[in-house]
Amino acid sequence: MSVESSATASSGTAPPAAGPHRRPWRGAYSSVGAILVLFLAASSAPSPIYVIYQQQWRFTAWVLTVVFALYVFGLLASLLVVGALSDHLGRQPVLAAAIGLEAVSLVLFLVAEDVWVLSAARVLQGIATGAATTTLSATLVDLEPRQARVRAGVVTSVAPLTGLALGAVGSGVLVEFGPAPTRLVYALLLAGMVLAAVVVAVLPETSLRRPGALASLRPRVAMPAHLRADIVPLVPAMIATWALAGMYLSLGPSVAAELLGLHSHLIGGVVVTLLAGTGAFAVALLRSRPASSLLAPGAAMLGLGTLISLAGVANEIAWLAAAGTVVAGIGFGASVLATFGTFARIARPHERGAVFALANVINYLGNSVPAILGGIAVTALGLRSATMIYALAIALITFSAFILRLNQLRLQSRMATVPCD
Repeated sequence: MSVESSATASSGTAPPAAGPHRRPWRGAYSSVGAILVLFLAASSAPSPIYVIYQQQWRFTAWVLTVVFALYVFGLLASLLVVGALSDHLGRQPVLAAAIGLEAVSLVLFLVAEDVWVLSAARVLQGIATGAATTTLSATLVDLEPRQARVRAGVVTSVAPLTGLALGAVGSGVLVEFGPAPTRLVYALLLAGMVLAAVVVAVLPETSLRRPGALASLRPRVAMPAHLRADIVPLVPAMIATWALAGMYLSLGPSVAAELLGLHSHLIGGVVVTLLAGTGAFAVALLRSRPASSLLAPGAAMLGLGTLISLAGVANEIAWLAAAGTVVAGIGFGASVLATFGTFARIARPHERGAVFALANVINYLGNSVPAILGGIAVTALGLRSATMIYALAIALITFSAFILRLNQLRLQSRMATVPCD
């Protein structure tokens, strides 16, 4: 996800001047981007397997969404606590620790026989991913070629969504066609993490050690009063965007199987990929557009796509649900660019850390809390009714975001036409 990467890229912390002993080798920049994709791929890999876990271990839908949310809570805690740690200890030590913790979580996935071990794996994976993504994003900024100063922002926006898409569809392929459906994907990801550890070991250290490591662990979250008028209209769009992502990552495969009759585990991965992959494409396509011009159309596309998907599910028309997901994916990417582009524009340099921490809190609570409530609703009302309510709620939230943005533009236009004394 591009939340943490935007925060890092906008932190205003300049990398130390590179000396000959830290000169990056050819391919270092691309390798760091690949590791970022790998971490996000690992985070979405369990999504197509949740249905198998649920069948084998016989737990309810709300337990499934809690397992999903545990990852998000671990990720959020990691972002808030260790997000700036690599600025003090150096990039390599933090990356090495994150890769080690991710490897432990993958081993737990490999040996999991009940929901408790699965939950522990997801928490550790969330912590590892939060530490890795902030540090990898900062490393990309450090290694960015002087002649391509906007490259890191593009990579850190596109790579997380690309990783989510690749992890989901790759896992779906392995579950459907490979042996050991609940084991093989984790073994391959573990091998990838070993390779990532080797790459990190030979990376140049781009951030010198400096004091303040313990102080950097204190979370800083703030909404400065002078920014409220700009931030408040963003909040509904942020909640709706990540609530939709949470629904697809946790309940999406179940909806495809039970409500649309698509029982292939590959479809479970495709469902996530349609949303995240389209979002990544939209980010790449719209990256040069002003953030202020994307919020209203992004919210409109997100809401429209959600309603189209809802119509497809209600009438059991798979292609219509897929088409709606693609439309929602475009809105997803546009909303991500709009919200964090706006945060980067309005926050002053000394405010950015705390303001982006606030953005992380809004995003990941929006990603997890609605998913848990959706799981409870599935248990109480059934999958079909809960899906309808969830989707309609997202559509209403996006509509409110659209109205708030139009009202904001109207006020700005009115103020611009008021004559100055």
